[in-house]
Amino acid sequence: MSKIKVLIVEDEPLIAEDIKDILNEVNYQVIGIAFNKEEAFHLLKTQQPDIALLDINLGGNTDGIIIAEEINNKYQFPFLYLTSYSSKIVLDKVKHTFPMGYIVKPFDEADLYTGIEIALSNFQGRKKTNTLSIELVNKNLPNKLTNKEYDVLVEMYNGLTNKQISEKHFVSLNTIKTHVQKIYEKLDIHTRAEAIVKIRKILTS
Repeated sequence: MSKIKVLIVEDEPLIAEDIKDILNEVNYQVIGIAFNKEEAFHLLKTQQPDIALLDINLGGNTDGIIIAEEINNKYQFPFLYLTSYSSKIVLDKVKHTFPMGYIVKPFDEADLYTGIEIALSNFQGRKKTNTLSIELVNKNLPNKLTNKEYDVLVEMYNGLTNKQISEKHFVSLNTIKTHVQKIYEKLDIHTRAEAIVKIRKILTS
């Protein structure tokens, strides 16, 4: 099986090299590192990445968003945002680009690996024609989700962490954790990754 090819867009060289080392350890292929928008555009033209990791802020501005728009318009492959900020303001600023998730700095190997795997899975699943809806999900469950639980499930599917969901919906982290636990019980699962897989199966069935 060929390796997953990853493009890294990060303006801090030490962070970029750290990401590269982590990805090499888990058998991904880093096809290039871009430190700015121009280098990213060049690598997009000359390489064929399967996924990109985009720092939102490059050199003090939000060029990561411009790169995301370029990927959507010309290349159509999944990307994840790397960010030091997870506030609602930041999420609102980038959500129109439809990222496959967010990785909040500082992160570790598990964050990167899980984020990439879920992003690739979600991207493939969204190529199907079924649209995610509470009716579609509940049709496949003996114990139905409430509207609030469904909203949280959608955010999980979109790659948001519990903290990001709580900030986006202006509710406490404990409230989100309670919803997540109920979702796990109703979907008969135990982890966020299992939730993603279950929803993808529902969408592609």
